[in-house]
Amino acid sequence: MDGKIVNNDVRIRSHVVGTYRGHTGEICGLKWSGSGMQLASGGNDNVVHVWDLSSASSRWLHRLEEHTSAVKALAWCPFQSNLLATGGGGTDGAIKFWNTHTGACLNSVDTGSQVCALLWSKNDRELLSSHGFSQNHLALWKYPSLVKMAELTGHTSR
Repeated sequence: MDGKIVNNDVRIRSHVVGTYRGHTGEICGLKWSGSGMQLASGGNDNVVHVWDLSSASSRWLHRLEEHTSAVKALAWCPFQSNLLATGGGGTDGAIKFWNTHTGACLNSVDTGSQVCALLWSKNDRELLSSHGFSQNHLALWKYPSLVKMAELTGHTSR
């Protein structure tokens, strides 16, 4: 709740290997990159941080501030290592795509609903999103066109 990330490696005696500060409130999403060298964090402060763990510094590499609600949903692309998808909460409802080398927002799609989770396909260039209020559904998106390929409904809550 204090906006601090503590990186623990329980395989070693002195297990705290890093402490990262950058969020001003609760952290509600964490996701390691495929290489394990970058960590994305999303918070109730509507901010996404990308941390470069190859650096000795515990300072964020990028501070991404384009969401207008809490960011819980984070997903690293399996076919493009510097591509991060993030999803905004209730009053935002956007999925944003970031180049983590530059910090640039490459694209965005308004889903019209709270984004709860994101999952890239390992076989196709597609992204699955799960949604809470107000639609409580799953959506499958083609990347990079962001055409909605399918929508699965049936849930009554997130």
